[in-house]
Amino acid sequence: MTKSCIAQTPDQEAHSHIRGWLSVYHGQSLASASHGGRSPHRSLRDKAANAALLLCLGLIVSGCVTTQTTRDTSAANLPNPLLNASYTADADNAFVMTPATVGKKAGKVSFASESASRRTRDMAHWIVSTGDNVNMPFAIVDKVNAKVYVFNADGKFFGAAPVLLGIGIGDHTPVGAGSKPMSQIPVKDRTTPAGRFVSVMGRNHKGKDILWVDYDQALSMHAVVRGTARDRRAERLASPTPTDNRISFGCINVPTNFFNEMIKGKFSGAGGVVYILPESNRLG
Repeated sequence: MTKSCIAQTPDQEAHSHIRGWLSVYHGQSLASASHGGRSPHRSLRDKAANAALLLCLGLIVSGCVTTQTTRDTSAANLPNPLLNASYTADADNAFVMTPATVGKKAGKVSFASESASRRTRDMAHWIVSTGDNVNMPFAIVDKVNAKVYVFNADGKFFGAAPVLLGIGIGDHTPVGAGSKPMSQIPVKDRTTPAGRFVSVMGRNHKGKDILWVDYDQALSMHAVVRGTARDRRAERLASPTPTDNRISFGCINVPTNFFNEMIKGKFSGAGGVVYILPESNRLG
């Protein structure tokens, strides 16, 4: 005989244990009876103990007692929204889910009353369902709508804020751009690259706290800097549309209070994962 290698669900495993317990119980009873170890007329204490055992087993079978659960991997076969080229332009339109709509989306990560695009929502759901954030807090940067969303390791929504991004349009950083003085980087190469980045808190050359998104590419997320007067960075962050949020050399600028509370506050220590969604249809 060969052993079966078919994986069991938690319920099947529990039922297997129950059948094993029952077989052991009956085997011991029969052995005792055949060897004259016990009187056929068992004591009331034995009957009560056996009745309690059968009651517990029955509760487990009926589902009244919880059994060990496993991660729902139903989303594991879904395409990674970072790499999914099938999204149409409307997938980047931000919207707010009504309470009624949220109720129909069981299992989806809640964005509370915050507006977010379908692609951003799909990304958050995929991350939590697959465990891609490896039990660390994570942030999703939606470049099209110039917004960042922050979550804890379990997908609980912490908050969102507008962002300033690289003035160059594109999802890749040209080779060597990160090692050049900023003044020598052409405008077209001042991009905020898309992708998945394991990120840690650190400091820049001026000693300011920043979140290193990609150290090799000199890509970071930090509190908005003043820049030059013509940059109008604070005004751009406060504007109601994302059309004027492209001004940086590639780094992600966020409001100062948001950086201190949400980025520095949540990513200090072991760090986290930053997902930057592409603005083109395909990444790679």
